[in-house]
Amino acid sequence: MHSHFRPGPLPLAMQLTPEGRLKHLLTTEGLPASLIHEIMDRAEQFVTLPAKQQKKAPLLRGKTVMNLFFENSTRTRVTFETAAQRLGADVANLDIRTSSASKGESLLDTVRNLEAMNADIFVVRHEHAGTAQFIARYSAPHVSVLNAGDGRHAHPTQALLDMFTIRQRKGEFAPLRVAIVGDVMHSRVARSQIHALSILGTGEIRVIAPRTLVPTGLERMGVRVFHELDAGLKDVDVVIMLRLQRERMEGALLPSESEFFKLYGLKPENLERTRPDAIVMHPGPINRGVEIDTEVADGPRSVILTQVTNGIAVRMAVMAMVMGAQAGGVA
Repeated sequence: MHSHFRPGPLPLAMQLTPEGRLKHLLTTEGLPASLIHEIMDRAEQFVTLPAKQQKKAPLLRGKTVMNLFFENSTRTRVTFETAAQRLGADVANLDIRTSSASKGESLLDTVRNLEAMNADIFVVRHEHAGTAQFIARYSAPHVSVLNAGDGRHAHPTQALLDMFTIRQRKGEFAPLRVAIVGDVMHSRVARSQIHALSILGTGEIRVIAPRTLVPTGLERMGVRVFHELDAGLKDVDVVIMLRLQRERMEGALLPSESEFFKLYGLKPENLERTRPDAIVMHPGPINRGVEIDTEVADGPRSVILTQVTNGIAVRMAVMAMVMGAQAGGVA
């Protein structure tokens, strides 16, 4: 079955309707810059709504959002769930690991059964790259699929909420130097961020990581690779720290967590290399004392909690857009 899941190049047509509207969100790769800005503009409307109104923007009343999580992630699931509820949708959470899929029912049978329950949006998280794309290809025409993370491939809503946070703080992307630091090898978030930053015309994209955690050929994506933290942080405007995948620490890729923190953990003294108004980001959950020092994580440059707030707004925007809900409904 896994041969289905090789993500291959994604036909852009699959993510967009013939009129160029968003139909599925599977990857940031190849999205038009105008569409990414439209998602951010919609998210801006939701962020600026008074809290009371924000909780009742009934754009998706009567729609059903199904969270299909084949891989655990409480945080991502809860933000999608909150976003859907704020839009008035009904939400069903399926922990597939304990359901029929683990009894050997095929993925497509599971999808057909859920479609028969009138699902409108599938939010899919899976350990195999390309699963969301596979489901989008075979699901009913009225269903939209949102990729909530597939293998090491993509995590588009995380990248979009990060772009939105950068735009809020910095405005234009062209003058910016952005550094992505840490375990790039295993990070679907880093891939999605690099695509999005490129599409938005970011001045310079840097990756800072040990050699063992840099995928081969990364430079072909238009990034500058640094293996030394302070050199890579020089004069950057935005620092994005990645979560060290602890589960992969056992291998020979890294000597130890404390060694990693010494060489690549973001500490107050490293931050002095950046621009004075640089912001610090992290997709979460953070490992304090591994990728980032507590003083930096909770410090004045950190926008980590803003990212969480923005995550709900961006997921609301994406759901409203794939369902064709008009912005007028939130005014």
